[in-house]
Amino acid sequence: MNAWRDLRVPLTAAGFGAAGIAAALVLGGASSPVVAVAAGVIGLLAAVCLLAVAGRIGAGQRTEAPSWRWLAIGTVVWLLGAGVRPFAEGTAYVVTFADLLLAGGVGLLAIGSATGATWPPPGRGVLRIASDAYLSAAALFVLGWMPWLGGVYRAADDPGVVYPELVLPVVCLLAACTAAAVAVPPDSGASPGARAGVAVLAAITVAEAANAAARIAGEPPPVLPALLTPAAFLLLAVVAARARRERPRRSWSVPHWVAAAVPLALVGAATVLLAAGMLTGGLETDAAALPIVVATMVLVLLLRVFVTAVASMSLRHQLDAAERRLRGLAENAGDLVLVCDLEGVIQEIDPGVEETYGYRPDQLVGNTIFEYVHSEDAPAVQNALATFDEEAAERQGACRIECRIRAADGTWRPTEAVALRDGRAEDHILVSVRDVSDHVALQNQVAHLTFHDGVTGLPNRAYFEERTREVLARPFPSGTAVIFLDLDGFTAVNDSVGHASGDYLLGQAARRLRAAVGGDATLARWGGDEFAVLVEGDGQNALDLAERLVGAVAAEPFRVADRDVALTASVGVAFADEDTPAGDLIRNADVAMAKAKQQGGRRVEVFATQMHADVVRRLEFAADLQRALAEKQFSVEYQPVVDLATGRVTAVEALVRWWRGGAFVPPEQFLGAAEDTGVIVPMGEWILHEACRRVAEWRASDAEIGLSVNLSRRQINAPRFIDTVRAALDESGLPPGALTLEVIEEMLVEKDTETLARLAELRSLGVRLAIDDFGTGYASLAFLRQVPVDMIKIDPSFVAGLGRDETLTLLTRAIVRLGNDLGLTVVAEGIERSEQLDLLREMGCSHGQGFHVGRPMGAPGVDTLMRTTLAGLQNTA
Repeated sequence: MNAWRDLRVPLTAAGFGAAGIAAALVLGGASSPVVAVAAGVIGLLAAVCLLAVAGRIGAGQRTEAPSWRWLAIGTVVWLLGAGVRPFAEGTAYVVTFADLLLAGGVGLLAIGSATGATWPPPGRGVLRIASDAYLSAAALFVLGWMPWLGGVYRAADDPGVVYPELVLPVVCLLAACTAAAVAVPPDSGASPGARAGVAVLAAITVAEAANAAARIAGEPPPVLPALLTPAAFLLLAVVAARARRERPRRSWSVPHWVAAAVPLALVGAATVLLAAGMLTGGLETDAAALPIVVATMVLVLLLRVFVTAVASMSLRHQLDAAERRLRGLAENAGDLVLVCDLEGVIQEIDPGVEETYGYRPDQLVGNTIFEYVHSEDAPAVQNALATFDEEAAERQGACRIECRIRAADGTWRPTEAVALRDGRAEDHILVSVRDVSDHVALQNQVAHLTFHDGVTGLPNRAYFEERTREVLARPFPSGTAVIFLDLDGFTAVNDSVGHASGDYLLGQAARRLRAAVGGDATLARWGGDEFAVLVEGDGQNALDLAERLVGAVAAEPFRVADRDVALTASVGVAFADEDTPAGDLIRNADVAMAKAKQQGGRRVEVFATQMHADVVRRLEFAADLQRALAEKQFSVEYQPVVDLATGRVTAVEALVRWWRGGAFVPPEQFLGAAEDTGVIVPMGEWILHEACRRVAEWRASDAEIGLSVNLSRRQINAPRFIDTVRAALDESGLPPGALTLEVIEEMLVEKDTETLARLAELRSLGVRLAIDDFGTGYASLAFLRQVPVDMIKIDPSFVAGLGRDETLTLLTRAIVRLGNDLGLTVVAEGIERSEQLDLLREMGCSHGQGFHVGRPMGAPGVDTLMRTTLAGLQNTA
């Protein structure tokens, strides 16, 4: 089926071609049998190739398929007309059926040629094609009439027979000229098949004109013109065969001036021939066709001239409008135009120079441009002018120049100029000058913002890193050092007075640090409350500068939001080796600064190799904490808080324990890391829920026991902390009054507004608050009158000195007495000896905890302890 489908179109064409050959073979004496057979065979070949191409056109040539189909159908129709012509010539009709077929075939061939080209848009383009086609056809008719058809007309026995015989040649001539006007111009984009179709139409026109002249004269058709038709069909067949095999290549084209001049040349030749006939008296006017054709030619020419004039006027108006727009743009663009010679002498200059640079034009004309160009930029301007003085200057394009121009007020203005040769004079140069001062200022501002901090005005992190890389790239950078500085306690400033006031404080700090650094080092704001300094010199200078920076920050309080804020600084110093990368040097200084902060701040630490190892271990430790929390490696132990008078357990303090791979990790080794990394928040939530649930179970068995839980600052400031406490109480059923939350007195002394508000909200829930490790130096005894707490827990350092240190004994007695006077519960921590217990009882301390009264234990141990009494305590009592 596929093979039959591939052969269907060629076989159809073969059938039509066979009919044409059969008709051509019966041509009698009107034509040569050889010519008829040749025409039929070549026509068959052309039809087969054309229809095959039209039926199976390639995917890349899909747009050419309509043209090939029209050419194929036109060829077949023309063959049919040629085949039936011998049978129609003996009829009495003036226009036979064969003539209709031939004319139809010619029309279809013309359509095929026209569809193979790109038509211009409607309007003047179509009018041009129509006028060119008619003028060419009329001129060719005149050129053929004067030397040839006119004589045939005059020699005819019956001149009335001439016109019917010329109908078909005239139709062919109009079709050929129309197809040529569409497909021959170079901008038509015509395919090779379309232009080959024009050749076929031209050959048919010549052959039909020769046949008509022979029939009028009663002579047999000439052989030579008849051979043009098969030759043209052969050309069409070859082009079609090439198009069938491969994608057509770029087709030939004629120059534009040739395509435009051909119709006019034909008209001119016809006019010359008519004039010669009139002068020699050889022009016969007895035929009406010639005057009609000449008159229509004149009318078409007049119409063509009129349309061309209208188009020219429209183009002139458009050109004038474009010139006005260009002039307006030039006047409003802010560019100055000047003309100078090859030596740079100014010949002409735009009057706008006075507004831009402050000079009058007459002040500049006659002077050289080098009198106003910066000396550093003059060589580049001289080189630019020299390029126009070379032999290849005619091909020299626009030359761009950047330089600084001195204005009348003495300032140097950044300028961009474009120079090109002036077409009016070979030795003159046209220069367009633009003042780009605003653009350069904007660029400088952007660069400053890119590499400087907007709050302090100092260079930023990007600038500092780039500068460090540049310094370390020099030979022998071993004297280079980086100093990192962090403001201790700055976070509390932001939390208490707001970020705007915090930024104001950073500006004050930056001014102090800049004064301390001087001009020998690079000071930058690294980010947040951290600053970095790059020192290029010996190591002692870096250490001295680090000490000066610490002193500058702590020299006096900062004035912020109508209050004085005292801050200190933690400083780290790292020195560069010959092969230290910039990133490592900066990181080392940061590590040393973190070490200084861990040591309490207000100090300078010099980086040592083990510091980096400590940081790495700390990071690994933090990862272990995250994993331990997920794998539930933590547990809770409870240390009893007892009534010192009765020995009864009144509360327990929840303490977290970590068994890491079966080994016990002391709390002091991981609680700090948990606080720094934020793991303390989810860990504290778990401890709170677990301890509340356990204590609620004990209370359900008629044991009146309370719970104490320690809180860190990060836990309190966690977004959902209040909800966490409320949920733990609700889920466990523990009364709020049975829960005591312990905070260190530092949190209360700082008077952090947000922290105090959260603690007040907790008390509103009914939860009790306790000051843990009271007496460590942050608060005075009078401070207890100002804070909303229910309990104070005396620091173990006081209890340890009881009976051995009179000062500590007096201070402990004062704390106990003040707490009792204020109605607070006083708990002594760290009771480890019996004499400490006796003294605390004698002082009136009501509660205590420590190894002597009860060690931390698991939940089963607390169960046993609550069912028994502490015999030792009772005996002592």
